[in-house]
Amino acid sequence: MTGRTMIRIAATVAVAAGTASAQAVGDARPISLDEAVRLAQLNQPQTVQARNTVRNAEMQVRRSWFDLGFIPTLGIGSSWSQRGGDRYAEGVKLPSTATPWSFGRNLSIGNFTLFDGGQRWNALRTSRANLDANEAAIVTARYSVALNVKTAYYAVLTAREQRAAADRQLEQARQQLAVATAKMNAGSATRTDSLSAAIAIGQARQAILNADNAVANANAQLTRYAATTFTVTAMPNDTAEVTPLGVSEAELLRLALIGPQVTQSTAQVRSAEASRRQANSRYFPTFTMGASYGWTIENSQKFQFADGPNGTSTGLNFGFNYTFWDNFQREQQRANARTTHENAEANLRDQRFLVQQNLTQQLNTFRTAMASIELNRLQIAAAEENVRVVQQQYNLGTKQVLDLLTAQTSLDNARTQLITSRQNARIAKANIESIIGRDLR
Repeated sequence: MTGRTMIRIAATVAVAAGTASAQAVGDARPISLDEAVRLAQLNQPQTVQARNTVRNAEMQVRRSWFDLGFIPTLGIGSSWSQRGGDRYAEGVKLPSTATPWSFGRNLSIGNFTLFDGGQRWNALRTSRANLDANEAAIVTARYSVALNVKTAYYAVLTAREQRAAADRQLEQARQQLAVATAKMNAGSATRTDSLSAAIAIGQARQAILNADNAVANANAQLTRYAATTFTVTAMPNDTAEVTPLGVSEAELLRLALIGPQVTQSTAQVRSAEASRRQANSRYFPTFTMGASYGWTIENSQKFQFADGPNGTSTGLNFGFNYTFWDNFQREQQRANARTTHENAEANLRDQRFLVQQNLTQQLNTFRTAMASIELNRLQIAAAEENVRVVQQQYNLGTKQVLDLLTAQTSLDNARTQLITSRQNARIAKANIESIIGRDLR
């Protein structure tokens, strides 16, 4: 294999890699992270369903004032009648008679519950607690969606960093091929050196293709979350450098314990507690009241309300009801409510420990990743210097091609580790934001 053949191979590899990159990301439209999160929170089924659930819960609270009888029913009515026909006395038909029209009007207030042991108020408290839980669920859903979007967005940035590292890897491989070709033409190197350089170019090309595929896949996922009709990608100048949290760990713990997940569980406990009180209140009697008022106009000759004498009527009634026996229905409802309440309290207690556990894990991941970033940068600087020295020694013939490949592999690994550390730090920070229910800038 001649030197010119090696150069043609290198040129072909570079062109193929560039073409694949253009095909992978050429049609994607850049979008900022904040805009991607906003679109996802607007369009994702998880947040849409949470918002609809809140609307239904708000309507349920409003209807509770009427369905539970806090406001009595009011009614008005009117009637008119006339009687006529034949009458018989001892089998003899009497002359036909007809009475004038009679009219009536009435106003009534339906039975209003004066006392029911607190059933209505506890039912209303249950509806309000459910509304609070659903509102907290919206926050949980929003940050869950935001976490998914940030993961996809950061995946684009990571793939771009991998592509940049692969480009540098390809450039190094091309330089190595040029040196190996020159040395082989001069008779100071063997064909193995040129083949090793060609393999290094192929590996760099494969790394470029993998990075381009990763960008395309991350773009597709980001587009799905944003729910746009066109493909979107991260901003070209967005490096998403990992910044410190800016909040103490004690403050983060406080925020986590009042975060959306704990808030939702707390509201569920209040709802279960109100349901339990409602079940207990069924052991109390019920007192009701009703009222009515009406007047009747008799013997109207001209179909008018004003004609004739007026007769009025009023009504006021009270009711008492107590169920002595209902085939254990009250006992069953009471037992179910108690079980639901105890389960909700256990879930709240576990949720508090869970957020503390998750926060501790994500903080440890973030701290480790940030420390690794500094270490990886030092490793890259050392590896680059080592490659430079070994390259010069190889050019002078004091090092073998295997030494140069080993040094380049160490540099590639250091770059990969830095990319991984950055990604771990970004994702850990996004998880912390999801736990506390607010953004950390």
